Amino acid sequence: MGKLEREFYNRDTLLVARELIGKYLVRRAEEGLLVCRITETEAYIGRMDKASHAYQYRRTGRTEIMFGPPGHAYIYFVHGMYHCLNFVTEPEGEPSAVLIRGGAPRGDEDLLSLRRYGIPAGRQTKRQREHLMDGPGKLCLALGLSRAENGLDLTGDTLFVCESLSDVGLPPCREDEKTMRVGTGKRIGIDYAEEAIEFPWRFFVVK
Repeated sequence: MGKLEREFYNRDTLLVARELIGKYLVRRAEEGLLVCRITETEAYIGRMDKASHAYQYRRTGRTEIMFGPPGHAYIYFVHGMYHCLNFVTEPEGEPSAVLIRGGAPRGDEDLLSLRRYGIPAGRQTKRQREHLMDGPGKLCLALGLSRAENGLDLTGDTLFVCESLSDVGLPPCREDEKTMRVGTGKRIGIDYAEEAIEFPWRFFVVK
């Protein structure tokens, strides 16, 4: 129980991606705790995955963090407008990571809504509520994450994952007490990746 330690990330990327589903991502900000339950992930394995930024050990300024120790945040900027949060996995030197694709708000939802929409949660439309964090760019906006947080140690106190809401002093959520089923499927937005398009490396909560 408690905050996930480095050993959790220092494992097979597919296993980490699957086991992150249902856990709680916490961002400690000046205004308080920003929290979500992880609902969707994708695995990327550099040594053989054409969808990975570090395919065949491609080492660049952007991918350098992926070659380092597991349990660090890899955040990149895409399409000139969105940030995407990844967790570095596997032993140092093996460039692999898990993309956090989606989350469900927990804790003080006003904080997340203000970051994402500039309004408190009570003023959201139904559509805004449903799509608050259902994509990697949206999730980063709600959590206030950008390239400034690239490289953060996930075993520290600023950005981390824990097993339960009680680990950060929050009451349990009734929705999370339901039996959770994890689905698998093809990853999204990787039409360039040839055979890797078909890899069933996306994991998500089945609604």
